[in-house]
Amino acid sequence: MLSDLYAGALEDAKAREAATTISELEAAIAASPQPLDVLSALAPDETIKVIAEVKRASPSKGELADIRDPQSLAQQYEAGGAAAISVLTESRKFKGSLADLAEVKRGVSIPVLRKDFIATEFQLLEARAAGADMALLIVAGLEQPLLQRLYDFSMQLGITPLVETHSAEEVARAVDIGAEIIGVNARNLSTFELDRDLFASVADHIPSGVIRVAESAVASVADVAHYRAGGADVVLVGEALVRDGDPAAAVAAFSAVA
Repeated sequence: MLSDLYAGALEDAKAREAATTISELEAAIAASPQPLDVLSALAPDETIKVIAEVKRASPSKGELADIRDPQSLAQQYEAGGAAAISVLTESRKFKGSLADLAEVKRGVSIPVLRKDFIATEFQLLEARAAGADMALLIVAGLEQPLLQRLYDFSMQLGITPLVETHSAEEVARAVDIGAEIIGVNARNLSTFELDRDLFASVADHIPSGVIRVAESAVASVADVAHYRAGGADVVLVGEALVRDGDPAAAVAAFSAVA
């Protein structure tokens, strides 16, 4: 599944690259504001912080929500106290786009994450041009030299990488490249099965001072509390929020977990 997702994302990126030059992206970047301070936004606090996700669909569950106005949804997340917004930009399985990200960015004052299957510098350039303050780098999908190269290039652009892991070994790889924000995804991206206890089992391998993000398997306040007890500074939540009739209230409830 993961290799197929990367292959599709890269094919789509090549099509966009054929229609948009690097110099055009660089001009857009030069004319745009500097990215926001993500480390401050996600810094550990007395209560857990929430990255709330704009997510229309997933490979495992298909269509999740008919999100006709991603900006309005993101504004509701911000009103509920979200620390950042994640926007799925992969189009094939998640039904997202860079247009969604740009629209969300125009409507909120908190950091915005491009969540996609990033494997090239071009994808980081277009993320920055669309307004991303953060970008997802998935350890499982990238060889170490490429992971380091993309991490360094992201930092050069002013984009803060969220480095996603699924094991203690992958956490070690994230630490080796200098990651300041490490996510642990409870979803196995090869099988798409969930293990809510994975975070706690690898959290101790994340050094002090590195922001710890628990991803996936969040459906309730009890799930958030479970991750908080395991050492999470931040939770990234998508499905539970896009399916909730009051996303602002849901974010507020999650954000109140101490």
